[in-house]
Amino acid sequence: MSNNDPVRELLRERGSVAHVIEGGLAGLLESWETLVRTVEEGYTLGLDDYLNDLDVRQLLEDALAVAAVAERKAIVPRLQRADEQMQAQVQPTDVCLWGDEVAEEEGWTARNNWWYFSRPRHGDPDFLAELTEAVGEE
Repeated sequence: MSNNDPVRELLRERGSVAHVIEGGLAGLLESWETLVRTVEEGYTLGLDDYLNDLDVRQLLEDALAVAAVAERKAIVPRLQRADEQMQAQVQPTDVCLWGDEVAEEEGWTARNNWWYFSRPRHGDPDFLAELTEAVGEE
């Protein structure tokens, strides 16, 4: 299956590590669900780690665009639940956490890529301070 799996091929093209490629779409979803739980508990790592963790959601979005219809339908309910859980834990920001320049280059918008345009409400004080400094808002 992996030879003809468009999701795994996309992950290979993006330079993902072997375990991410092997996990495919389901693995990306599990990683996103893990991050959502971590944010619910209070994120304790730094901003760079958080941005990398958010990239999983973007990879998931990109993977959904190439996934087989049956595979996509199978995970959408879980993804919607995870997204709703995450949205309950974050507040929108006026700027992309990666920066406006990156958002413009990538074509990210607050509507379509909300995960990059929101910040956790709770977490390690140092992380939250780093976020505040990055986005320039409280």
